[in-house]
Amino acid sequence: MVFSSLEFICVFLPVVFILYCMAPGIKTRNALLVLASLLFYAYGEPVYVLLMIGSVLVNYLAARAISAYRKHAKWILAADLAANIAVLGVFKYAGFAVETLNALLHTAIPVPSISLPIGISFFTFQAMSYVIDVYRKDVEVQKSFPNVLLYISFFPQLIAGPIVRYKDICQAIEDRRQDIGRVAWGFERFIFGLGKKVLIANTVGEVADAVFAAEASSVNIAVAWLGAIAYMLQIYYDFSGYSDMAIGLGEMFGFHFRENFRYPYGAAGMKDFWNRWHISLSAWFKEYVYIPLGGNRRGKLRACVNRIIVFFLTGLWHGASWTFVIWGLWHGFFLLLEEYLPFIRKMPKCILRVYTLLVVCLGFVIFRADTLSQGLYFISQMFTGTGYTAETISFAWQQLTPWFIFIAVIGILGAAPIRPLADRIRSAAHSSATQNTASRTVAQFFLCAASLVILCWCIIRLSGNTYNPFIYFRF
Repeated sequence: MVFSSLEFICVFLPVVFILYCMAPGIKTRNALLVLASLLFYAYGEPVYVLLMIGSVLVNYLAARAISAYRKHAKWILAADLAANIAVLGVFKYAGFAVETLNALLHTAIPVPSISLPIGISFFTFQAMSYVIDVYRKDVEVQKSFPNVLLYISFFPQLIAGPIVRYKDICQAIEDRRQDIGRVAWGFERFIFGLGKKVLIANTVGEVADAVFAAEASSVNIAVAWLGAIAYMLQIYYDFSGYSDMAIGLGEMFGFHFRENFRYPYGAAGMKDFWNRWHISLSAWFKEYVYIPLGGNRRGKLRACVNRIIVFFLTGLWHGASWTFVIWGLWHGFFLLLEEYLPFIRKMPKCILRVYTLLVVCLGFVIFRADTLSQGLYFISQMFTGTGYTAETISFAWQQLTPWFIFIAVIGILGAAPIRPLADRIRSAAHSSATQNTASRTVAQFFLCAASLVILCWCIIRLSGNTYNPFIYFRF
């Protein structure tokens, strides 16, 4: 467990931000952020914070060694990558590997029970990208261990991303400026991200959880589609909400993080979807796996194999379960289908978008299901579950509350492939290109009022709810 959202908003963040503003220089501010980040992680993981610090230290030393001993750089890099993968393997995949082995060989090897450190995939991938970039000479090696520790442990994006490359923030670690405009923009972005999570994701998530936990006899075509759509909205608003919060907090402290989502449900094709969904992860796999494997430079067959490997690993990265692996391969299959059947990409855009939404929706059913058999059953019910009984009708009506319907409509409109009104207002309020001072003032006032309303509404909702972590905390 990490800080609850209410503790974070009302206690941790205000205290850290006030102390940060009072700190006299960049070194003091960096030290404060390191201490705050370690406290943030240690609050929920008092033991595993040592694992995270140890991971940073190993990668810091590996990068220094690569820079100092270029003749042996390849072997140092290989050893470092092996160490990182071994840590992931032990803490995230050991139990899964033993269960799979037992199932295949009919053995009874005891399954290790190891709790998963929060955010281990995120901070491990960031650490590996730093060492690889030093090896490639894309960045200068950082000689200060506290600076590397800040880069990897920075609390806004430590446990659920986005995955940040060192070269994107190395300058900000050494020298950054804070001004009222960036702070205001960052705080607004944080609040809107919080609203996505608390008001939308949590609401539709209750329905998704209820449907996927229901007895098979309660699931027909209507209930199955209701659960699938609710989960599509939940995972998007949950994860993009966290990314918005991280980006906003980064701006408040003088760091700029790249966008992690660009309205993926408006994508026209699966390639376009992955250019919009979890951008930092897809960019990581492209840069550090797909291209080193040869990319598309060694013929179509090799490119096909490389894509399958990447999407197998993408699925496995999300969790130690075959449902995640199948989800990754599902996306890889349709990407290859579009590559080798070009008529798909030439379909009218409206049809292409419907096709993309259908593929993504069915994939997320597998992703959300507890088991592969449950996922396949849900998919079958989405197309063949035409039976209507008193049980299925009653269950469906229990989920379709006025509040859920209202929030679901807001969520669908917010994920639509049109530029939302909120973006236009935000652009008018903060863009220096806005010529009309009156329009800019009105937009700023509206954003301020909307932010205040959303913040108060979120606090009220959080004060009455139990702890509800972000979905991607477990990755």
